[in-house]
Parts: sequence; structure tokens; C-alpha cells
Amino acid sequence: MYALRRWSVRHARGLNAFYRGLEALLVAANPVWRAIGYQRVDRPMAVVERVFKGALFDCKMCGQCVLSSTGMSCPMNCPKQLRNGPCGGVRDNGHCEVKPEMRCVWVEAYIGAQKIPGGAQSLASVQHAVDRRLQGRSSWLRVVQEKTALPP
Repeated sequence: MYALRRWSVRHARGLNAFYRGLEALLVAANPVWRAIGYQRVDRPMAVVERVFKGALFDCKMCGQCVLSSTGMSCPMNCPKQLRNGPCGGVRDNGHCEVKPEMRCVWVEAYIGAQKIPGGAQSLASVQHAVDRRLQGRSSWLRVVQEKTALPP
């Protein structure tokens, strides 16, 4: 799993482009999701998302995916689950203080972000704390709902 996660960071540019295309496709299908009902679609979509993102990114299904903002490196893989940059314990070789055999998720995020247009700037964006109520739910559908919401 770890090797595939590192592969995903090395290919961040292509995966980000794929993600943007997938997002556009899912947003275009909003009338279908709305007709079926988001609550009914959430579970099957979460299964697909878990398989796809689990394999490529070792996804923890937090329900609030920030892969495009973190160079396709999932911050939930950090043993401390830090969503806004590395802790003070990153070793000189870029490895984690908690799991010395693993490179710091944020070192990987920086490498991946450099490959994505605008990725370095997106690393500077502050990520909200994880809302544990969304754990296990589809972040893809949540993004569709946010993008297609009617303005107040």
C-alpha cells in the first residue's frame, strides 16, 4: 500500500487532472443523484470511493478529502493526523518521528504539490479540522452537493 501511495504522489499531476475530470462528470450527473436521492447513493458511492482511493492513496475515508490541496498525499495517513503541515518531529531524512520507516506525509505533499499547477499555493490553505460525523461517507458526493448548491 505504501509503495502505491508514493507512486500516487510521484504522478500527482496526472491524478489531479483525472480527479478534476471525475469531479466534472459527477457534477454533471447531479440531476441523477438528486432524483435517486443523495442519501441512497452515498453508501454505494462510498464503496467505490473506498476501493479506488484506498488503493491509490491509502484513503481513510474521512469524508472530507483534501488530496488536490495536498499534492495527492492524504494527511490522514499521518500518525498524528495533522491536516495543516508537518509536526516538529520530521527527521532530517524526511521520515516520520512516529513511524521512522515512513516518509512524512507532508514531505510527500510538498513534492506532489510542486507537480500540480497551483499546488504549492494550495498547501498554504488552512484545512478545517476533521468532522468525524462524515467518516465513511462519500467526499465525492459532498463536493457535488457543495458545487451545485443554490446560492442563498
